[in-house]
Amino acid sequence: MTTAALEPRAGRRCHTLLNSLHATHFFSPELAEELAALGVTHPRAVNFAVRAAALGAVEAGTVTATFYNYKHELVARHVPAVWEIASPKDVLAARARAVDASMRRLLGADAVVSDGMAEAAKLALRATEACSRSGRPLYAAHADLPVPQEPHLAYWYASTLLREHRGDGHLAALLAAGLDGLEAVVTHTATGKGMTPKWVFATRGWSQDDWDAATARLRERGLLDGAGELTGAGVALRAEIEAETDRLDRAPYEHLGAEGVARLTELAAGFARAAVAAGAFPADLVGKG
Repeated sequence: MTTAALEPRAGRRCHTLLNSLHATHFFSPELAEELAALGVTHPRAVNFAVRAAALGAVEAGTVTATFYNYKHELVARHVPAVWEIASPKDVLAARARAVDASMRRLLGADAVVSDGMAEAAKLALRATEACSRSGRPLYAAHADLPVPQEPHLAYWYASTLLREHRGDGHLAALLAAGLDGLEAVVTHTATGKGMTPKWVFATRGWSQDDWDAATARLRERGLLDGAGELTGAGVALRAEIEAETDRLDRAPYEHLGAEGVARLTELAAGFARAAVAAGAFPADLVGKG
């Protein structure tokens, strides 16, 4: 019997849908409520704490390095101070409670206990078996956490591992392309698939002056035109970055196999659509501005 070959972008498509559901918790009222109960109330402190908690009580430099596209001065206003308010262990427990509640709200009580959810969790966890810790700090930290027993939380956990595995590799591709954190954001926004400048300024700590300076540097490299749109060279560079990210992230999906990836993509699409339909994300989050 011949095994079907994995189509070049199959892993990327699967990851996009897995990540879509994963990212819903960052915008959920449940997360804000759980962290507020611990005493963490500033939205940026919440964000830094829940994503960095797996690394332990790290300093600001580690968060800036691993998150890549946040202004260090913003990170330093909240880290390591947030660990004086709530320990990483307590933050991780609060995050788990928030994810449980938000998935039940967004997907419905029946979906979280469905056969499809159990199948998706099994497939996603199988894919993570081929992930590599080498050079991937956020993935490696999350991989050290225990696998939840409930299928919907196991699915979210596996999605987190696959997100951070791809994300860590993506940072290597950005570095190789010579894009700093804000330049990476500006070029991504220029594709129409990244965050709007409004959300970049609100969540990443950058100012309009920072944005304009990054835009000027990218124009000097011939990557943006006078209107702030990607030039042919800019489009080609973004394509190269995504292709390199795909290459570095290919192992989990090759391990799962073409049929498994297709089935996981199908299941993940259903969950992602349901979450979006339930209002999981702000309407103005993505676009050119």
